[in-house]
Amino acid sequence: MNTVPHIPVLRLGRVYESLDKIQVVDHRTGEARAQVSTVNAGIIRKDLQKIGQSRAALKRFSTTQLIEMSAKAGELFLNGTLPLGDKGQTQSPQEYMATLSATSGLPHVMVQRNMGKIHQALAQMKTVLNGLTRGLDLGIIDKGYGLASGSPCSFYPTTQALGLVMPSNSPAVNSLWLPAIALKIPVIIKPGKEEPWTPYRLIQAFIVAGIPAEAFGFYATDHEGAGEILRSCGRALIFGDKNTTQQYANNPAIQIHGPGFSKILIGEDQIENWRDHIDLMVSSIAENGGRSCINASAIVVPRHGAEIADALAQKLGPIEPKPNEDPQARLSGFANPKMADFIEAAIESDLKIPGAEDVTARYRSGPRRVVFQGGTYLRPTIVRCDSFAHPLENREFLCPYASVVEVPQKEMLRQIGPSLVVTAITRDAAWSEELLDSPLIERLNLGPISTMKISWDQPHEGNMFEFLYKRRSIDRA
Repeated sequence: MNTVPHIPVLRLGRVYESLDKIQVVDHRTGEARAQVSTVNAGIIRKDLQKIGQSRAALKRFSTTQLIEMSAKAGELFLNGTLPLGDKGQTQSPQEYMATLSATSGLPHVMVQRNMGKIHQALAQMKTVLNGLTRGLDLGIIDKGYGLASGSPCSFYPTTQALGLVMPSNSPAVNSLWLPAIALKIPVIIKPGKEEPWTPYRLIQAFIVAGIPAEAFGFYATDHEGAGEILRSCGRALIFGDKNTTQQYANNPAIQIHGPGFSKILIGEDQIENWRDHIDLMVSSIAENGGRSCINASAIVVPRHGAEIADALAQKLGPIEPKPNEDPQARLSGFANPKMADFIEAAIESDLKIPGAEDVTARYRSGPRRVVFQGGTYLRPTIVRCDSFAHPLENREFLCPYASVVEVPQKEMLRQIGPSLVVTAITRDAAWSEELLDSPLIERLNLGPISTMKISWDQPHEGNMFEFLYKRRSIDRA
């Protein structure tokens, strides 16, 4: 692109250029890649007073039509050249990939993988909704009532809009809000500071596919503006670390997507076969640059902890940064180098506490934090911990990181704490039943399945249909 694009605010279908703008820059060179208009909470509050019009625009279509348009939007997102900003510029898939990579630090191969996940979620929207609604006749959403399993039923929306305070770490998290459009709920998006590209491109794909522009709000804003979105939308999603999300922990109108603390557990019956599962552990830890809440951040075993930690360290320790264009790239740069500094300092500080060892240091030539081609990277870290009491045991960082700890099988469920995904490698029927009964596990994989495996019709965190709609009793004379 010859000139830096301007990404405007989208005020429920209206393009708006603000006097206040922020720059999105290349994480390596500091070169500006976009100017993004920003607005304050007052503008958001004013616009949301008209959200009923946005909802009405979506209600003009049947759910079947919206599913078809979602599939078309998926093809456009993956393969189309779409509008970029308000100055007549466009963006091809290749330009999107290169620009997102430059500003987020994700290598091209990871951006491509995330694009595929988003495309799949849109292309399979009918299957997704079938899973979320447990086979509900989708015509009931159109009429508001009907028969389900032979009984009269009615569903009504819990909100007129879905608010989204998005992160910058992984484009595929945008897949979580996509069903809202097919469910006739407008979306109000605050993009991540370093990642406006994916939500903006998705909105343009939806609009070109025929979805009314007024169904979308796109507001780059400050902390106060984000709070307004969370307060004023009847339902909202927020992404962030524990410090960001914990204040909303008891608010049922806000779905929290924070650290996952996902884990791999190996049972007594399978631990002697641990070598067969090293590659599974490596992919669960390091795929997507270790930036997903479903990356495994702890390996819990009844014994052989030292050997497993060493085997993982041999695989992961030598990994180094590569150019963004390299198809073998496995590490992501940090758009904000201060985040890398914070993580590095946190790990090094806690390693001084007895009971933990950075096993990857044996196989890593040079420091963990490195600068490569102007970008800041953190190389993988495997820490062997003596117990769950060590502060590095149940931690999660935005890089390939995992701890390895030995815990007797009978004690594992008492010690692991809340876990977004647990892969339990076992054939022990009694222990499997205990795992199935545990309220600590959001998604359970029984057997050697990567924690990174996702099924959009079986969400690993929350059910968008149940979040946006509520069932009521109904009788008709």
